[in-house]
Amino acid sequence: MADSETPAGPGRAARTDGGFDEALLAALFTQSAVGLVVLDPRLRLVRANSLVEGVGTGEHAGLPFSEVFRLDDPDGSEQLMKRVLAGEGPVRDHLVRGRLRRIPGDRQFLTSLYRLHGPGGPDAPALGLVVAVVDVTERERGRAREAALTAVRDAVGGSLDVAATCRAFADALAPGFADLAVVEVVDDVLRGSEPPVGPMPPGTPLRRAASGRCDSVRDAVESGNGARGRAPGTTRHLAARTPYALAATDLRARLVPLGPDTPWLGTDQDGARAVAETGAHCLIVVPLTLRGAVLGLVSLYRCGDSEPFDEDDVSLAVTAATRASLAIDNARRYEREHVIASTVQRRLLPQAERQQAAVDTAHVLLPGRDSGCWFDTIALSGARTALVVGGVAGEGLQSAIAMGQLRTVIQALAGLDLEPEEVLARLKDTADRLAHERASLPPADGLHGEPLSAGCVYGVYDPFTRTCTVARAGHPAPLIVGPDGRAVPLDVPEGPGLFSTDSALFAPATVTLEVGSLLAFCTAELLSGDRAAERITRTLARPGRSLQQLGDDIVYALPDDTRAAGAALLLARTGTVSDHLVATWDLADEATTPATARVLVRDRLQGWGLDEDTVDATELIVSELVTNAVRYGTPPLRLRLLLDSTLTCEVHDGSTAAPHLRHAGTVDEGGRGLFIVSRLASHWGARHGPDGKVLWTEQELPDGPPDPVG
Repeated sequence: MADSETPAGPGRAARTDGGFDEALLAALFTQSAVGLVVLDPRLRLVRANSLVEGVGTGEHAGLPFSEVFRLDDPDGSEQLMKRVLAGEGPVRDHLVRGRLRRIPGDRQFLTSLYRLHGPGGPDAPALGLVVAVVDVTERERGRAREAALTAVRDAVGGSLDVAATCRAFADALAPGFADLAVVEVVDDVLRGSEPPVGPMPPGTPLRRAASGRCDSVRDAVESGNGARGRAPGTTRHLAARTPYALAATDLRARLVPLGPDTPWLGTDQDGARAVAETGAHCLIVVPLTLRGAVLGLVSLYRCGDSEPFDEDDVSLAVTAATRASLAIDNARRYEREHVIASTVQRRLLPQAERQQAAVDTAHVLLPGRDSGCWFDTIALSGARTALVVGGVAGEGLQSAIAMGQLRTVIQALAGLDLEPEEVLARLKDTADRLAHERASLPPADGLHGEPLSAGCVYGVYDPFTRTCTVARAGHPAPLIVGPDGRAVPLDVPEGPGLFSTDSALFAPATVTLEVGSLLAFCTAELLSGDRAAERITRTLARPGRSLQQLGDDIVYALPDDTRAAGAALLLARTGTVSDHLVATWDLADEATTPATARVLVRDRLQGWGLDEDTVDATELIVSELVTNAVRYGTPPLRLRLLLDSTLTCEVHDGSTAAPHLRHAGTVDEGGRGLFIVSRLASHWGARHGPDGKVLWTEQELPDGPPDPVG
């Protein structure tokens, strides 16, 4: 029996003649679901089936595979094919990029490489390669679009800064989706204002907020003068009859081919130069809109050899722009509220340094997200000074409003001459009422259930006793440095925060200070971080520095990772009252003491050079205060005059009974003393201490304080 007639047995394929092989090859090359390319051992094209679009066997036979498909990385693909020829095994699903002669644009191919064994089997020299080729350009474009949209979703919306949001949007689109992405925002929107309702009015300035680009475009932009004219931060007005102006008018996206003969480029010279320098050949311009308002424009370009945009790309750009518009508007609203809150905060804080009798002060206010921190210096009777620093946690307008409420209350309480711990106790009562009011808001109100948190430190410096008494409510204690540069310990018990439910009492601490000591009242932000208190104390110990210079030095020494949440710093240098400006007398508890006091006062005020009207009024005030102390008080009696920006009179006695202003009847013989005092003095009051009380008055000086004679 001839070999061609040998029957097939188990495990043995039937022998066939050459006609079967030809039929098999014909079926593969005409009916295969994938493109097939046969290469010889030198990797030149031998045959290709019809599914390899744009590759004809007759036209390309004998050409290298990398040249037929015009691969982006011909050397890498050739090395891979040679390894397969050498018998290192097949390669499956290898993605390559190239271009076909008959089809414009970049193409992506998924290739699988198989060795054609010679008659001797795998060990024999290869006859060539079979390459299965699948054009996956559209699939990869779809993946690229999805990746770009995912990048936009992941990157955009994480910041409440308009410029940062625009940068994230541009970086998400370029270079992955576009070669150049430009985001322009209405200039007023970048400042937090309301965006104009579409269509955008002619002449509306647009500021380039961000741009993203591929490396080749970046090189062109950096080397081209025309592109520099539209760098980030520059402003332009849209030229009429351009795609940009039309998109801002009808709020519709546009897909525009670009070229040297594009007619509208003649009206936009900067744009024409940029297109020429970057090699842009395709543009998508999409308006950034939200609820009919125009926030800006996003312009996407493809340049050089990149595939032109199509309608699917326009749909993606519109979806991405919608997402970005929402994020930009959220950032704009936050920016607007932040601007308003910062303005309110600045208006509620002291507008100028206040001169105090025996304390020099300076402050540093660091802007940031926190709009609830405040500081204050309050002049008290007896040349004393109250020093206050506090903060309401959080940011925005509501924090600034709460800060203003607390600051106003603490100023009113300070005027009552209360001790620091009592001031904070009453301040906390006010805070509790504010918290209750917020908790009582309707559930639909945005503030309902939003917690409040605040802290405050309050200190009073007395230049006559050189003591500083401090109490604190959920706030760091002040740092103190003596005139010798050494830290002064001050252990102030921490009281509950102003809005906390803790009902613990506030406990003060008192420290005696040398003249020239430095006190630093800081918000918690400045004291956060490793060894922050030690760093500030070391800075305060620098000799020969003014208070403002020391405040600047503290800011300069802040670590780089300090959060930009806003902070306040109040510095005070203790002093004393000049002996030439103070007169003190111990008085006897006798009926003739008021007359004696009048003589002493007249002599002292004339020695200070005060006008006669002030002398007469002060005589009457002192007479009434001393008479009140003799009749209703207890020894010892003491009279003190203090000349500063105002004239202060103080009468001390050992009684703790508080005087009350009342209106005497027509036929009453007494009861008019404090009424007279209140009419003659600008301010008056009483303060209590462990050894009695002090009645005090303040009088404005018509011509200001004169130079004392001595």
